[in-house]
Amino acid sequence: MKPLQAFYHPRMEYEAAWNLQKQFVKAIDRQEEAETLLLLEHPPTYTIGADKHPEHLLWDEEERNRRGISVFQIDRGGDITYHGPGQLVGYPLVYLDAQGLDLHGYLRNLEQAVIDYLQEFGIEGSRKEEYTGVWVGDVKICAIGVKFNKCRHRRGFVTSHGFAFNIHKGVDGFQGIIPCGITEYGVTSLEECTGRRISLKEAAEGILPHFCRVFGFEQPGLLTERSVIEAKE
Repeated sequence: MKPLQAFYHPRMEYEAAWNLQKQFVKAIDRQEEAETLLLLEHPPTYTIGADKHPEHLLWDEEERNRRGISVFQIDRGGDITYHGPGQLVGYPLVYLDAQGLDLHGYLRNLEQAVIDYLQEFGIEGSRKEEYTGVWVGDVKICAIGVKFNKCRHRRGFVTSHGFAFNIHKGVDGFQGIIPCGITEYGVTSLEECTGRRISLKEAAEGILPHFCRVFGFEQPGLLTERSVIEAKE
């Protein structure tokens, strides 16, 4: 079992979180930091991945400004997605050895951790063969987009970016995009599926053991002191 450190931060600006990921990637490559899971909530943000389809951003700048939504062109795979209040965003920063490397297996493991957590609520999460992410029927509950950062100091990769798990209903902003470029399916949330409203911290605490089991980590305590993670920004 490998050691892991896990942080929960109730609200962090997207750019700060992106920069924080880059710092952890370098430190994990140099073996100066343990592998890490960041669990966060962001203010309203659109992120556009490497697929680069600006036509999937439907609201113009004036409308985005009115709604307080930022836009970032970022270095993960995939198309456009939304992050905002009521959504738990997870950034696994983990080392993948080059020997026996299975990048698709990493994505399937991320999906499996969310699927297993949904089972606690009696929800059958599933995959769609042509799309990455976790679905409940024909609506997406968790989007996934990652980057594999090639190491400089050892053979392998350190992951960044990760998953966006809709926890509360009414996660605004999806109507302003074509999420992940998918037109035929909608989105849902844990609250809509269960009729229960849990806090994002509860969701973070709930998904952590499933993430650890799937990826073979010792389960750490979830660090929630803002000063711990802010000191690393």
